[in-house]
Amino acid sequence: MTTLIQGFINAIRLLLAGDPEVWQITLLSLQVSGIATLISLVIGLPVGTWLALRIFRGRGFMLSLVNTGMALPPVVAGLVISILLWRSGPLGDLRLIYTPVAIIIAQTVIAAPVVTGLTTAALQQLDPRLRLQLLGLGASHGQVIWALWREARLPLLAALMAGFGSVISEVGASMMVGGNIRGQTRVLTTAIVLETSKGEFAAAIALSILLLLLAYLVNLGLTWIQQRGGRQ
Repeated sequence: MTTLIQGFINAIRLLLAGDPEVWQITLLSLQVSGIATLISLVIGLPVGTWLALRIFRGRGFMLSLVNTGMALPPVVAGLVISILLWRSGPLGDLRLIYTPVAIIIAQTVIAAPVVTGLTTAALQQLDPRLRLQLLGLGASHGQVIWALWREARLPLLAALMAGFGSVISEVGASMMVGGNIRGQTRVLTTAIVLETSKGEFAAAIALSILLLLLAYLVNLGLTWIQQRGGRQ
């Protein structure tokens, strides 16, 4: 307990000192996870909409794949991406292994099924008569989709928050494909693991506080948008 209390005290000192390396790690974490979440939204929103609104052969199989992907272990994603990006792998010539881009790719693989699955569930919960009514009023396909998205905007924002949460706290895949290189690919989660392994608990606690604060502020903003939209 004494170690933990002293660690919190030293963590506060470290944060107040404004260590450039700490803030560089924090900004890289936000950048990498933010980009991965946005890419996941670009992928998951249309794919989830398609799965929710279309009836076709093999739809159940695809939904099961998406649902399985929502529980995909990050280390499995890291393993697959590492094999693909490794210097002797099929994409090795791109030289992306141990770069922030590799972490973005891995985090996108983790977050995209989450956004897709929750988007599908959100749209399936809408009254099917709403779509028929919109079509009956002469709305185009694009207008129908936009109207359904607006109707389901609250759970869709929840899907976005879930996607971000799944990657900002992820460590296994980031470590495997990024290498935890100081000043290049070290993010908050991998830095916490490193500092803990060295016994530097004050630094680990400081980074943990920053990670929690970063996740809270992003989700606070999204929650504000969600609740504001719910009152309209």
